[in-house]
Amino acid sequence: MLRVIFTTDDLVRTTVAPSADPLWEVVLGGCRLRDRDRPSAFHEWALEVRATLDSRSPAVRVLHLLAPAPDLLTPPEAADGLEEGLAALRATPGSRVRAELRRFGPMPEWMKPLCNGDRRALGVLADMIRQLHSRLVAPYSEVIRESVNADRARRARDLVDGGVHGLLAGLGPYARWQPPVLEVDHPQDRELLLRGRGLRLVPSYFGRGRPCTLDDPAAPPVLVYPLEDTDRWRGAETRSLDALLGPTRSAVLECARTGAGTTELARRVGTSPASVSRHTGVLRAAGLLRTSRYGTQTVHSLTVLGESLLAGRQR
Repeated sequence: MLRVIFTTDDLVRTTVAPSADPLWEVVLGGCRLRDRDRPSAFHEWALEVRATLDSRSPAVRVLHLLAPAPDLLTPPEAADGLEEGLAALRATPGSRVRAELRRFGPMPEWMKPLCNGDRRALGVLADMIRQLHSRLVAPYSEVIRESVNADRARRARDLVDGGVHGLLAGLGPYARWQPPVLEVDHPQDRELLLRGRGLRLVPSYFGRGRPCTLDDPAAPPVLVYPLEDTDRWRGAETRSLDALLGPTRSAVLECARTGAGTTELARRVGTSPASVSRHTGVLRAAGLLRTSRYGTQTVHSLTVLGESLLAGRQR
């Protein structure tokens, strides 16, 4: 079990990431490819990926070797995007690379340059991760984004209803909030002292079973948690609400659950404010959305009919 220990400052600094982390998704996507009891949510994805990815390729072999302890592959800079994460990976000091890889025990001979912290080998590793991202993650970016948006709306409701305590209590069933400790299902017994740094909660489409965190206690604290099945959209299926409203309008409606301005909705949905304005106008005319103005702020929220429509989709 992982015991995450909070102070008052940590509660104030706890945040939910606005999107999945691209490098964590590569690592966890690789884990899903190896699942023997692959759930239906990943079945079609795995079939498609296996048709285009050689399981004997060096990139896949490296991922399988390093995924059990992914600190090296998941620098915190990836929170700003794939390119930022890969740049940080290339710039990893050789001493840290050697320290990270010593934990794995003996490595194959072809991994020796990387184990020695060779700069060119780090560049090759970053190129491999980019290749894996293009096969495992990038083709499914829309499904991942919509799924994370649904989860983010869920977390926002928990935060509005119960504050940070409600947010942390809503992380079950794989975590239990017993202030000031968050107990998280984990293969090792360890403690993570936040010491005023806060905790970054990162939703993961390819996460499964229990959350993940970094082994290095000095790294920025992060908890990568799996989406709930009700929030993970398979993408291969045509959802009835999408068929009725269109996928973008459906996503706008979903993301307006907790109330949001036009710019915030555009960021959550991944489109432009002008596009969101058009969609909110249609949804408002249909009686699914209401728009209120508070000074210079415009806030879109669901009507009772809009809430009922979304609730009916999830049954």
